[in-house]
Amino acid sequence: MTNKKQINKQMKKLSILIPAYNESKTIFLILDKIKNSNLPNIEKEIIIVNDCSVDDTEDAIFSYINNNKEINITYFKHETNLGKGAAINTAISKMTGDFAIIQDADLEYDPNEYQILLNPILEGYADVVYGSRFIGGKPHRILFFWHSIGNKLLTFLSNMTTNLNLTDMETCYKLFRKEIISQISIEEKRFGIEPEITAKISKIEGVRIYEVGISYYGRTYDEGKKIGWKDGFEAIWCILKYGLFR
Repeated sequence: MTNKKQINKQMKKLSILIPAYNESKTIFLILDKIKNSNLPNIEKEIIIVNDCSVDDTEDAIFSYINNNKEINITYFKHETNLGKGAAINTAISKMTGDFAIIQDADLEYDPNEYQILLNPILEGYADVVYGSRFIGGKPHRILFFWHSIGNKLLTFLSNMTTNLNLTDMETCYKLFRKEIISQISIEEKRFGIEPEITAKISKIEGVRIYEVGISYYGRTYDEGKKIGWKDGFEAIWCILKYGLFR
């Protein structure tokens, strides 16, 4: 594994991977947050993959790029809707950074916390860092009881099949060294990607996975939240599929 001195010597760029589907109302807001996030000595590369949105997401992205030419933003579009997993695969194939983080286009996660996730990697301890919504003293919006129970159940089942002890497998914020994320090809289209990624990472020999507490500004369904109870059953199947059957 790469030691601390080697990581610091090679450290150049963080690739921020944004899968976007019908996010015209929030995409410019999250891009502003990324632009204003403070990452000393780290270059930011933003890769947006529009998964064939049917609203004004593309126009909003083009407008933002034209008005912020100083920011390193690369844009790609799927001509058909292929799913979040396919959008992330496209972004991974285009990234040039030393590290990568997945960033949803909504406002549930705070880019100002990238440094918190980067620290264990920069200090030479970790290869992958998960941002947990269930540990630490950061703000967490109070929303749905059964949704939180579902998250904890899925994490418990995932841990059983991967032999990890994560507190938040379903978190969006997963930060990787390039050498790790490049080994992963995501097959799932929707929210099954979280247990799939976790299972595949857990099988990489010698991988060092860390967890840090992050804040969470969750959305209601009226505000655009897309995940539902059916996605929970899909996630259970993916936990079994990638954790036990492969």
